[in-house]
Amino acid sequence: MKKDFLTFAELSPQELQFVLGLSAKFKKRRKKMAPASHLRMRTLALLFQKQSTRTRLSFEVAIRELGGESVTLSMSELQLGRGETPEDTAAVLSRLVHGIIARVNSHEELVRLASASSVPVINGLSDRFHPAQILADLLTLQERKKRLRGLKVAWVGDGNNVCNSWLYGAALSGIDFVVAAPRDYRPLEQAVREAKSIGKSTGGTITILEDPIEAVRDADCVVTDTFVSMGFESDREKRLSVLMPKYTVSEELMSHAKRDAIFEHCMPAHRGEEVTSGVIDGPQSVVLDQAENRLHTAKGLLCLVLLGKKAQAIARSL
Repeated sequence: MKKDFLTFAELSPQELQFVLGLSAKFKKRRKKMAPASHLRMRTLALLFQKQSTRTRLSFEVAIRELGGESVTLSMSELQLGRGETPEDTAAVLSRLVHGIIARVNSHEELVRLASASSVPVINGLSDRFHPAQILADLLTLQERKKRLRGLKVAWVGDGNNVCNSWLYGAALSGIDFVVAAPRDYRPLEQAVREAKSIGKSTGGTITILEDPIEAVRDADCVVTDTFVSMGFESDREKRLSVLMPKYTVSEELMSHAKRDAIFEHCMPAHRGEEVTSGVIDGPQSVVLDQAENRLHTAKGLLCLVLLGKKAQAIARSL
């Protein structure tokens, strides 16, 4: 049975820990420049309706370093751009490639693509979720804090697609995740409910509130993202008027977190809006570690969804 990765909820706590552990091994092994053939004779299609730096590079390089091949297509190169249905596109690609990574405008379109595909589909970003990013965020957090369970992570600002996937990642990891966002910019209710349900078995908790200081107090990690995500440019002025400066992650706001707290941001960043230069360019920032870890977690994820039980053997061999 194929395994898609669309929101983050598709993983079990055990699968998440496996991916993070395998990713860490890949990271360590890369320094030795050891060639791999885990995805030999496998080709993946990367479909991009939106611009990308970290997602595209991390998956293309990960596939190549695992011994596979990738074909990257923009919207202008796809018949999807001329009205072909996601179902027809998925049916055709399923005959030609071994997996699909899609960065799309509409999550609904991604779900349709996955439903009609007989090969695994990975979400490279949609308007509702960005699960691949959270794998890198969690690996970075684990590297710095040596654990995940029991940590407090504070999300400040717009409860966007990254925040929605963070809810699942935190719950699966046993993290206490606190979101501070204006009432009209809270994360998806469904994601909140499902994450709370997952947390009952892992010890993770989900708290949604409005006060950023309360959210950040004694946090081990503070996370934010742009206040104006792709697709919301027409609401830029309104969003900034609501979110700035109360939800801007500044040095003063970071002072309410633990002394050794780290700052995460998936990038691209807009200094002076969701975060000050002093924070993102300061000693608590781990944003470049996150960016690098997109590569290593892409490898771990690809092995899980494409190779199934064979991934266990790969992990034992590293």
